[in-house]
Amino acid sequence: MLRKRNTKIIATLGPSSSSPVKIHSLFQAGADIFRLNFSHGTHEDHRRRVFHIRQYEKRLGRPIAILGDLQGPKFRIGNFRNGSVLLKNNQKFLLDLNEKLGDDSRILLPHPEIFKSVKKNNRILIDDGKIILNIQNVNSEQIVTEVINGGRISNKKGVNIPEVFVKVSSLTKKDIKDLELCLNLSLDYVALSFVQKANDLLKLKKITGDQTAIMAKFEKPLAIKRMEEILKHCDAAMVARGDLGVEMPPEEVPIIQKRLVDACRNHGKPIVVATQMLDSMVNSPSPTRAEASDVATAVFDSVDCVMLSAETASGKFPLESVKIMDRIIRGVENDFSYRQLLESKKIKLEETTSDAISSAASQVVKTVLAKAIFTYTRSGGTAKRAARERPTVPIIGLSPERLTARQLALIWGVHNIHALEPKSFSGMIENACDVAKKEKIVKKGDYVVITAGAPIGVSGSTNNLRIAKIS
Repeated sequence: MLRKRNTKIIATLGPSSSSPVKIHSLFQAGADIFRLNFSHGTHEDHRRRVFHIRQYEKRLGRPIAILGDLQGPKFRIGNFRNGSVLLKNNQKFLLDLNEKLGDDSRILLPHPEIFKSVKKNNRILIDDGKIILNIQNVNSEQIVTEVINGGRISNKKGVNIPEVFVKVSSLTKKDIKDLELCLNLSLDYVALSFVQKANDLLKLKKITGDQTAIMAKFEKPLAIKRMEEILKHCDAAMVARGDLGVEMPPEEVPIIQKRLVDACRNHGKPIVVATQMLDSMVNSPSPTRAEASDVATAVFDSVDCVMLSAETASGKFPLESVKIMDRIIRGVENDFSYRQLLESKKIKLEETTSDAISSAASQVVKTVLAKAIFTYTRSGGTAKRAARERPTVPIIGLSPERLTARQLALIWGVHNIHALEPKSFSGMIENACDVAKKEKIVKKGDYVVITAGAPIGVSGSTNNLRIAKIS
């Protein structure tokens, strides 16, 4: 199942894609990672999906990664007496802690922490920014606002407050319960929503330890300001353009996306671009030209992974969405300008043996026209460093750790394999050659490049590079 592309695809599972047949079909069509969205569905729903994935993984004999996406502290208004109201520009509108049903003059905002954090002239956005309120006055029990952009507003709509640090934990009580399930099901990645500072990740890490990898979702302007600090403490990152696009001017989001992708590559951390990539395919069998260009842009930017959300979770055409995304990625990666762009981006290497070996491997591949790079890795670090170089051939990531082998599914260009650890370096070379032939990557007379560490079994010790000829 060696993909004919380097950029990976995440498919979100939901009502449209939870049966064993649908899951198998999505993987065959090109999905590399499955996402469980804990904003929707029950624990039993998610447990059943994981069971189906793991059963399929056993039959397939290839590690499959699963991402658990925690909901985070999503702020919402309460309910209206008649289900909705129409707000007019310049009218006064109150947000308060009164649990009575709302009307066209007020509504419940059941989040006392917001009242403590906002001040006069801060903006409050409701329903993905469709309603814009400007704060005129605030106390511990109510926020008096003026409607800047009105419209119809209905029950339980989401609330965003740009540029304000709201004193709330990024892990809610619901998230803690969902996290327990993630760890119980041995999910490979857990995504933390609405990260505002590095300490949010450190708190999560205290709970998870080494049981899973942590993905930081960048969807708050404050997280963008603290990008470098946050990237140091996460294992992967996501540009979550939904809430980010609500809280920031739309013209800034593509620029931030490029900055984040470049920063993650320099840090050696995989990066996912998400939200509305093929949104029209929720109801249509084909995407718009603008959506195809959006996916292509992310690929040209050298992102590790692109994500489908509602398209596969609740849309009418989940399989078609994955197939078209796969085609767009392969189209870009087969274009000569793609390789030119990759090689024009110089990354800053650390002064370490591991970085020196990984950089040399990419150069050796070009010199001897090798067909693949094999990395033996316990923690995944060796494969990540190889991928950061964006080599011209597939990276075969072999790990004796099942968790690591699954996590490698997210990394650009890596074909992940769970394999026993050889007892010697010569054994590694022999195994690499056997795997290359079995996976039909090479034929007799071809060269492969192998990187690994000695002593064997010690993480972070990549210090060997060998060239092997297939016999």
